[in-house]
Amino acid sequence: MTTASARHILVSTEEQANDIKKQIAEGADFAAMASQFSSCPSGRNGGDLGEFSPGQMVKEFNDVCFNDEVGVVHGPVKTQFGYHLIEVTKRG
Repeated sequence: MTTASARHILVSTEEQANDIKKQIAEGADFAAMASQFSSCPSGRNGGDLGEFSPGQMVKEFNDVCFNDEVGVVHGPVKTQFGYHLIEVTKRG
């Protein structure tokens, strides 16, 4: 069965997500940004969500984790929880 590992940053606005994504692109550390800005409890762990199977996450999040490129920061991805920046760290 395919699984994925990912880390994410969850914020309330698309504007904030884009700003954080820009800072990461310019060299800011993803984990540090997650610790500072993410409203998800995973922020304490640098946004790390660990390993999960298809269907365990909301559809929009799931689609990125199981279809999009590994090692790239994707988003903002809007879900019922807010706006996510998602980095798929492993898929296999």
